[in-house]
Amino acid sequence: MEKVLRINAVSEHDKFYHQENLHPLVSIIDFNGTAPEIYASRMNFGFYAIYLKDVICGDIKYGRDNYDYQDRTLVFVAPGQIINVNINKDYKPAGFALLFHPDLIHGTSLGKHINDYNFFSYETREALHLSERERKIVLDCFEKIRYELEQGSDQHSKTLIAANIELFLNYCVRFYDRQFITRNEVNRSHIEKFESLLKDYFHSDKLQILGLPAVTYCAEQLHLSPNYFGDMVKKETGKTPIEYIQLKVMDLAKERILGTNMPISEIAYELGFKYPQHFTRAFKKIIGYSPNEYRSLN
Repeated sequence: MEKVLRINAVSEHDKFYHQENLHPLVSIIDFNGTAPEIYASRMNFGFYAIYLKDVICGDIKYGRDNYDYQDRTLVFVAPGQIINVNINKDYKPAGFALLFHPDLIHGTSLGKHINDYNFFSYETREALHLSERERKIVLDCFEKIRYELEQGSDQHSKTLIAANIELFLNYCVRFYDRQFITRNEVNRSHIEKFESLLKDYFHSDKLQILGLPAVTYCAEQLHLSPNYFGDMVKKETGKTPIEYIQLKVMDLAKERILGTNMPISEIAYELGFKYPQHFTRAFKKIIGYSPNEYRSLN
């Protein structure tokens, strides 16, 4: 396997693309008319990178998946992620990038909330596709950051740059919300597959052997990243995946409580709970009654 090209600093990345570095911890790059020092197939960054890709030709492969980039696509990369890139010989860089090091946002509002932006952990096939108007907003945010970089550093620089990056990321949250809505048919298909996955899981011996299905397991079976899967389920159902799974398990529990004479402890074990008291506590929290109370009331 080819060696991973490690780029630790933003200034190193600027040098890699023959760009002037205006700040050691943050940069805006215009890729048009540029070329990298080398075309590395495996890269790892020590900073956050957001690419606005304007690729006309070329197929890029990130991880396991081919992704034919159209223009107006945003891709988010967190520090430490390995990027596998296969670029055809006709590829010419086009687009823009925002790069910022974690040290830049320490002690800022963004630093406190950076982990709330789940899309840094999405797979590249779950990239954000922008409308032309959204693309203009992104470029406007980039321009504001570039303006601050060109002013040189003063006592306000860090605050203003971090605030503008946070504004940009908050716009991306809005744009992803829009994308979840506009891709409703695709998401509904995923929800249907999730339902089918749970049904098959519950009617197999996996509950007794493995316990309740984990969110990561469900995401893997649907070929989605856990964070994207979680956000999609929340947008479509109003429930987190864990809440959704628990509700389905409780529906199954209600059927067995009312449809059989099985002891509650046996039902708990069959539903993947190691301890009956954990099942009783979960059932009462969700349904409002203990299993025995529910059986007697019905």
